[in-house]
Amino acid sequence: MTRLLPLPQIMVAPNGARRGKADHPALPVTIAETVDTARACHAAGAGALHAHVRDAAGRHVLDAGLYAELIAEMAQAVPDMPVQITTEAAGSFTPADQRALLRRITPEGVSIALAEMLADDDRAAARRCYHDLAAAGVAVQHILYDTAQVQRLADEIAAGTIPQDDLCVLYVLGRYTPGQVSAPDDLLPFLAAAQDAGLAPDWGICAFGRNETACLKAAHAFGGKLRVGFENNLTMADGTQATGNAARVADVVHAIS
Repeated sequence: MTRLLPLPQIMVAPNGARRGKADHPALPVTIAETVDTARACHAAGAGALHAHVRDAAGRHVLDAGLYAELIAEMAQAVPDMPVQITTEAAGSFTPADQRALLRRITPEGVSIALAEMLADDDRAAARRCYHDLAAAGVAVQHILYDTAQVQRLADEIAAGTIPQDDLCVLYVLGRYTPGQVSAPDDLLPFLAAAQDAGLAPDWGICAFGRNETACLKAAHAFGGKLRVGFENNLTMADGTQATGNAARVADVVHAIS
């Protein structure tokens, strides 16, 4: 039974696919750094790790071996903190690449961007992937970037591409673009769209820039779960630069307490 259904209240996303040490020296790139960061974030109040792995040059990769290594290290160092891997394309990987990763590893949880997985219109392959994950007990979090994708998720569930049980989503308030700053009101259209589509998922959000804490606090007030960390934002609620991911987690814990 996965520990990622339902979602923990707070999940930390400490690195993402795009940022590196030049953006912040405390951003973890290696597996050892990621595990150390996860340990500190767990102590600060994060219940799970949203994990990206990097190659030797620091580039985001979909590498089953590296993910397996990270998961094993986490099981030793922070056994109470489940790991959610990602299939994020980040402009480099195809739906076939994403599915290949998930044939090579069976994680406790995985985040999959709906639009990325369905980008090649191979519904049969997507259906096999999603249903194999469900049969294996993997917690899938569907990443949705706009309200049209909320309806598309409902349509794919109705078509049988995606299992309807244990539905879990992440609403992304904004985009991975330079200078992106999210706002708490960005959440409201997602909630309305889910209601209109007849969906009642376990849901969380992520948000970008200096308003990240305010967005997460608003989501918490609506009953949502929260993803926080350097993947999306380097700034504390007071506008100062965060010293590390654990500081961001502690900031959010304080905001919702």
